[in-house]
Amino acid sequence: MAEQFIQNLIAERIGGNQFGKSTVIYKFEKIKRAKKAAMADRPDVEIIDMGVGEPDAMADYRVVERLTDEAQKWENRDYADNGIPEFKEAAARYMAEIYGIKVNPDDEVNHSIGSKPALAMVAQAFINPGDVALMTVPGYPVMGTMSKWLGGDVYNMPLLAENKFLPDLDAIPKEILKKAKLLYLNYPNNPTGATATKAFYKKVVEFAKANNILVVSDLAYGALMFDGNKPLSFLNVPGAKKVGIEIHSLSKAFNMTGWRMAFVVGNAKAVAAFATVKDNNDSGQFKAIQKAGITALENPNITEYTCAKYSRRHDMLVATLNKIGLKATKPKGSFYLYVPIPKGVKNGPKFKTAEDFSQYLIKEKSISTVPWDDAGNFVRFSVTFLAVDEFEEQKVMHEIERRLSDLEFIF
Repeated sequence: MAEQFIQNLIAERIGGNQFGKSTVIYKFEKIKRAKKAAMADRPDVEIIDMGVGEPDAMADYRVVERLTDEAQKWENRDYADNGIPEFKEAAARYMAEIYGIKVNPDDEVNHSIGSKPALAMVAQAFINPGDVALMTVPGYPVMGTMSKWLGGDVYNMPLLAENKFLPDLDAIPKEILKKAKLLYLNYPNNPTGATATKAFYKKVVEFAKANNILVVSDLAYGALMFDGNKPLSFLNVPGAKKVGIEIHSLSKAFNMTGWRMAFVVGNAKAVAAFATVKDNNDSGQFKAIQKAGITALENPNITEYTCAKYSRRHDMLVATLNKIGLKATKPKGSFYLYVPIPKGVKNGPKFKTAEDFSQYLIKEKSISTVPWDDAGNFVRFSVTFLAVDEFEEQKVMHEIERRLSDLEFIF
């Protein structure tokens, strides 16, 4: 009786009186269940987890030591609200050093407790009922989900291989553009690993100006570039600051996933709008964590070491997958490898979807991946698998080859 009472009070945006009753299982939950079943069926076979999208390493010792030191200081005990000036200043210096972009720490930068809530709060700052958020698919859905909760709508732009996994802005219907308020971009991209170009960003700026749209560039993987490719910010393009903001995360570049540190940078008015919403959502990240974040931002060599590791692992994984008959191409950035699925296995099962192939890999070969069927059929491998050194990385590659070498893939 009490449960039904609460059930009837739940907001429609998350299911209302049907909350918790859906039989649809989210893809990541399916992966978790399949991994659990594989471990139960073959307890002697170790799962090779290529599906996890978070760094396998701890934060740098200098960052940890700074946190330890700052956490013991009396002056760091209280609320940080919209952030300490020192962190904003460090973020501004970082933008100048890594991207060559000058920003004012006083009004063009604000911290966030991770990039995920920042994306949700940006929607709260800009979306009215009837407005549209332009979202890329496949992609990270948070801003779109929040837009719908606010009475807005989402227009999905497919990321296709023939467009180098960049959205086709010219294909958006005029009636959608009239209602569009936000444009979400994420490069280097999750899950495709694709990178944007300066020419593309120039087109984005022109598009945003012409259609009165705020660009929200999610640069969570921005610094993770390799093979001579340099980090590129949307804000590198002249005029970008007039039409957009960017969200930078310390999670991926500095192995600080659980620390929840990010910052929003760009158009001063948009940053102020975000800060107003943030004031009503949280009281700021722990000052000691912000100060540890400063140490990270002041030591970009941490990221350089991480990039070298991911680049090496990509080389290994691409070579291994191609050797066994898959068709993998190394990305220029991120720790994701996006691979088209085969149609099937000779004298074996056929795969209609990426989910079919992903489930086959985990159930039959104890290799965990993430399937994407939004725009073509691909599986995402992550090179953040657990391995303490290059020798261990090679062992993982040899084991993948061993498990899959008996298969002949059909394309």
